[in-house]
Amino acid sequence: MSALVCVFVLALGAGALGGLVGTGSSLVLLPVLVLLYGPRAAVPMMGIAAVMANVGRVAAWWSRIRWRPVLTYTASGAPAAALGAHTLLTISPMIVDGFLGVFFLVMIPIRRVMMARSWRVRLWQLALAGAVVGFLTGVVLSTGPLSVPIFTGYGLSGGAFLGSEAASALGLYAAKLATFGQAGSLTTDLVVRGLAIGAALMVGPFLTRSVVQRLRARTYALLIDLVLVAAAGGMFVALVAG
Repeated sequence: MSALVCVFVLALGAGALGGLVGTGSSLVLLPVLVLLYGPRAAVPMMGIAAVMANVGRVAAWWSRIRWRPVLTYTASGAPAAALGAHTLLTISPMIVDGFLGVFFLVMIPIRRVMMARSWRVRLWQLALAGAVVGFLTGVVLSTGPLSVPIFTGYGLSGGAFLGSEAASALGLYAAKLATFGQAGSLTTDLVVRGLAIGAALMVGPFLTRSVVQRLRARTYALLIDLVLVAAAGGMFVALVAG
């Protein structure tokens, strides 16, 4: 019980981070969950928590959500996430973790160049990105930072980015979670822990809503870069530990 209380407190901070920049919650929580419960339990547990966290972000930014990119991204991403979840037990995620670590670091200068030159991700490119990120979401522990340059490249920022990215991620995680359920991986104890962690994550977007509205564009861009660096570090640590 004491371990779950500590995780709950940590989840409050992770939810605040996720509510501020749209990602990062899994990067903070997953190492702790893996240490406490093992990777087989941590993945579906974080899936439950992630669904609840994204429900909180959707609720916090409902009026700002851009539904056209959300539906385009999710239409290809959800079935790809289910396919990725099916292959999770047969394909080692180590190579993918290493690739993602490099990708996150490379995305920092690419995203900066995109902003400087006003490059934009088009709607059809969102559909392709949804399929790729959806599959990786099903296979590896966390791909949240992948969606940051995709949705910001589409031209979304602030509340519009946070709400739209959360609504899209909700579809991907729901498909992944449904796959775990069909495979019989969701025990009662695991579900209870996931719900408790998710409840803490849901509070974060409401705690940081006023902060997001006051953030300058340059500060927001810096925070996203820091999350990408942290994501890369997390993937490299997972690769070494594996």
